[in-house]
Amino acid sequence: MSHTTVDVSALIGAYPFRELPHPDAGTLIGVLDREEIPRAWVGHLPTAFHRDPGKGNESLYRELAPYRSRLDPAPVVRPDWPGWEEELVRAVDERAAAIRAYPAHWGFGAHHPALAALARACASMQLPILLTVRFEDSRQRHAIDVAGDLPAATVRELARAGTGARIVVIASGRATIEEVHWGLTPEERELVWYDTSWIWGPPTDDFAHLLRSIGARRFVYGTGWPLRLAQVTRANLALLPPDLRDVQLVDPMEWRNT
Repeated sequence: MSHTTVDVSALIGAYPFRELPHPDAGTLIGVLDREEIPRAWVGHLPTAFHRDPGKGNESLYRELAPYRSRLDPAPVVRPDWPGWEEELVRAVDERAAAIRAYPAHWGFGAHHPALAALARACASMQLPILLTVRFEDSRQRHAIDVAGDLPAATVRELARAGTGARIVVIASGRATIEEVHWGLTPEERELVWYDTSWIWGPPTDDFAHLLRSIGARRFVYGTGWPLRLAQVTRANLALLPPDLRDVQLVDPMEWRNT
């Protein structure tokens, strides 16, 4: 079993820098069935590279429409772009599960006020904000893919900004997670969760180390499909040491009632 009700980091759509086999919503449904995951929060991969996310969000809503019983949109809202507030309202109208933001791709520094404004607006609408650290390892990236990894400092500053938003960090490894977590107060840590899509299992056992040191209540299930193998998190859970085999990750569906 997948130990989850929601995959928070699934994507659909083409990737600009290499071919992805069948990155469509119908195939994603098959992946969820295989992995025994009931639902997914789904982003639109090409929109991460658009200056104006509006058209990409329209594509996301349209492509997910036949599958809304299981696939919830996680559209992009760029808070330094004209009309971003209306784009956020549209996301609410479309029953979005979360909002994706890409500070590294937009050239935002750690203290950019627009990111805090977006988080504050998301909090008022009870929408988590998803921040992606990377799509691919830096050693694999195309030469024209110039956006670096999202710095831990950006996540820390957003958690410290007092917006009240739930922050979900996508595709972060142990080093980034520890740099964020141990740089926050206990109260600030309660606003930040990490998906499991990029955390190494054996032989380094980063996942087990983090569960012991930080606690399972800071982690949500994520596959990173189609850029990552959807089986990785399931395998890492199955390979946990015996004392961690019954670990329970956070169920984001609980957030809808709080």
